[in-house]
Amino acid sequence: MPYLTQLAIAARRTGYPVTEVPGWQQRGHGPQPAVRGIVCHHTAGPAAGGDYPSLAVVRSGRADLAGPLSHFGLGRDGRIYVIAAGRCWHNAPSTSDLHTNSNSLGIEAENDGRQPWPGDQVDAYQRLCAELCREFGLWASAVKGHKEVNAFKSDPHSIDMNDFRAVVARLIAGEDDDVSAKELWQHELKVPFGSPENPEWQAGNILVNAAKWAKDIRETVALHGAKLDGQTAAIRELAAALAQRDDEIDVEALVARIEAAIEGITVRLDVPDAPAT
Repeated sequence: MPYLTQLAIAARRTGYPVTEVPGWQQRGHGPQPAVRGIVCHHTAGPAAGGDYPSLAVVRSGRADLAGPLSHFGLGRDGRIYVIAAGRCWHNAPSTSDLHTNSNSLGIEAENDGRQPWPGDQVDAYQRLCAELCREFGLWASAVKGHKEVNAFKSDPHSIDMNDFRAVVARLIAGEDDDVSAKELWQHELKVPFGSPENPEWQAGNILVNAAKWAKDIRETVALHGAKLDGQTAAIRELAAALAQRDDEIDVEALVARIEAAIEGITVRLDVPDAPAT
């Protein structure tokens, strides 16, 4: 397999900003032999220092290990740094044959190993993994945390990799989960009862109007129930009065016949449309 010069294109498909680190297309410990897995890391770098203070180390290495140490860097704000197109020293010794340095891509996300993960950074992490799976024909199961394929590591800290992979799988399938509760509430939805002047309502409007309609229906039903009770009482009084004039009239039978006739009538409840809010 040659140097993976398509990595920047795949990264841009995430929708997050991408920085191509100068020289990345020729950087690596030789070409990348294969891509059968993806390994997720955290840098264990400084707690402060901007978006991606570990760039120099990941690109150029450290005293005990020559760089590049990973194909990608991932900043705290979700920016993706494309660092190398060839093989990187990011996972050895590996407990998985699919996740050795020769068989996998590495992503080093900026985190000191204790800090909470920013939402945008995790989202970019998952989207980058999904796009790399698409690019190289991998299942979400090929995405592993460093802690899962190296007995001596604990990164990426505090991330449940099963949950992480579940999101990656949905993204690969085209099911975009990136909708906040606020965005969903304000999202414009087509509704079957929309008018040409108002074909789409926000989710909040639909819920508010549905609640108002339900209230109007309850009040209308209660009103009709009260009218029905009044009519039943009037029918009984009328039947009783007729019985006083004619001893052969069976009051209960007459009332039952009238009630049966009423039950056979289809009642239409007119509920006024609630205005869009």
